[in-house]
Amino acid sequence: MDSSPAVGDQPRRPTIRDVAELAGVSKSLVSLVLGGSASVSPSRRQAVQDAVAELGYRPNQLARGLSSPRSGTIGVLLNDLRNPWFVELLEGLTASLHSAGVSPVLVDSYTDHRVGRNSVETLLEQRIDGIVVVGTTTETAALEAAVRTVPVVLAGTREPDLDRTDVVVNDDEAGARQATEHLISLGHRRIAHLEGPGRIAELRREGYESSMRAAGLEPLVVAGGMSEESGYDATKRLLARQERPTAIFAFNDIACIGALSAADDRGLSVPDDLSLVGYDNTYLAKIRHLSLTSVDNGNIAVGLQAGKFILERRERPDLPQRLHLIPTQLVVRGSTGHAPPSNVNRR
Repeated sequence: MDSSPAVGDQPRRPTIRDVAELAGVSKSLVSLVLGGSASVSPSRRQAVQDAVAELGYRPNQLARGLSSPRSGTIGVLLNDLRNPWFVELLEGLTASLHSAGVSPVLVDSYTDHRVGRNSVETLLEQRIDGIVVVGTTTETAALEAAVRTVPVVLAGTREPDLDRTDVVVNDDEAGARQATEHLISLGHRRIAHLEGPGRIAELRREGYESSMRAAGLEPLVVAGGMSEESGYDATKRLLARQERPTAIFAFNDIACIGALSAADDRGLSVPDDLSLVGYDNTYLAKIRHLSLTSVDNGNIAVGLQAGKFILERRERPDLPQRLHLIPTQLVVRGSTGHAPPSNVNRR
């Protein structure tokens, strides 16, 4: 008897039973693999993943949610999708989650706040299995409540400090030292820092100040924010000083672009008259016209590790808090150069 579908019939979707038969394992083991369980051996996990790929199997998330205490989803809380810093971090994070058969659910705090929504509550309503907080957030109280019911991991931020909540960040203090020491090595003595918000900013400021004082130089710190507009305004004030800085280290690449615009408005050449260093090494820094020297904070690696942590904490929620530091690397481009001759060796 011909079992092929009749004309007009939809082809039968592969089921979890089909995956189990092809992989030579039980349906329950397939479910464990799809749920990201760490208790499955690497060989069996690979067999299931190969079968899933060969069959083109896609879990029925609705049915899976009804029959399992897990939804197979992880909430990702962003503070503002407009920041290009998130792009590579999300690439690493989603790679970790997808490899375990888990899907990310993204919410943007900036957009939610504008329409009066609470981003954390929005995620919890989706029955997510955990939350990864990407970057600085203003929803501290909501996260303090959420951590009692779902695991939470912080990626690219150290706040809020919550019990049994893992933190994955780059070494901000070391990155700031690399940026400042690079400018000092070029002969700059009047080096300003555009400071951002939060604990991350404090660490970058500490790295900057320690490098300046070690070289016998006086730190100059101004609030520079995280946006192009705030970086522009702060740099305008700096460049209006009687003894303006010859170099600026900005909190991030976006604020550094604001500094670049302020220098252009004043008729200053970068890097001949003013050297600029950003942070994050986003795609903006790599644009040929901008060519920003920037601190690479290992965004993909931060995302990958955050994904691993949330999957592990989903299995073992009582693990002690873990801090994972990703090394930084300064990427030198066209926005930094030797200090103007009048500034060399001047204290």
